[in-house]
Amino acid sequence: MFGNWLKTSILMAGIVALFGVIGGSLGGQQGMLIALVLGGGMNLWAYWFSDKAVLKMYGARQVDAASSPYLYNMVKELAQRAELPMPKVYIIDEEQPNAFATGRNPDHAAVAATAGIMRLLSERELRGVMAHELAHVKHRDILISTITATIAGAIATLARFGMVFGGRDNRGHPAAQILVMLLAPMAAMLIQMAVSRTREFGADRGGAEISGDPDALADALLKIESYAKGIPLQTAEEHPATAQMMIINPLLGGNFRKLFSTHPATQDRVSRLRAMK
Repeated sequence: MFGNWLKTSILMAGIVALFGVIGGSLGGQQGMLIALVLGGGMNLWAYWFSDKAVLKMYGARQVDAASSPYLYNMVKELAQRAELPMPKVYIIDEEQPNAFATGRNPDHAAVAATAGIMRLLSERELRGVMAHELAHVKHRDILISTITATIAGAIATLARFGMVFGGRDNRGHPAAQILVMLLAPMAAMLIQMAVSRTREFGADRGGAEISGDPDALADALLKIESYAKGIPLQTAEEHPATAQMMIINPLLGGNFRKLFSTHPATQDRVSRLRAMK
């Protein structure tokens, strides 16, 4: 638990620093101070509200035992096995098969699954996926994931704003300003990669232990990746910073995109799960 709080603190400090660099490029010392205050405020906002923002962004609707007994009761049983409080359960009306967890801690957690994943996977495979998401909750990955997704998007937006409006009254070198604007979104992406890839391996192992069936999760990952290639997830396309929250990267594209993927290669994940037998 202490390790994840340390990671969160480092992540927040890195994000505030990025805001400061961008602000300095836009408006010198005054711009840096404004951006640092903005970055700190964004961190506080993200801690309390980013999970709700992401769920709203995806149009997720909350379900219960009456409205979706199949998914709700599955999550309830797995949460009991994991010795976790019952999270809120959401369904996203998207065809791409995918799922994610969010929230600031296990007492304020939510898991979401797309309608597509519920139609595609067998009950055994879906249990493996939801156990994976509950492992993220148990490991307290969800705060890091949600803050990263929310603020990395804000950094990219601020950088784009700077490309259009920045630096007009700044005495800094124009080439340096442009370089900062181009590199800031990449820096945000690298932060996401650093905190995401290792976390996915840990959630795979933890999910397999919760469900007691590593092969089910391995089969689900292969099936999700195969089907997701041909089915876009529109919200993820519009807000790519949220892609790292999903169990499989919803932005499956060419080699360049795979190089900067926030997820480890699916085959590597599957190999590790098969080896757990």
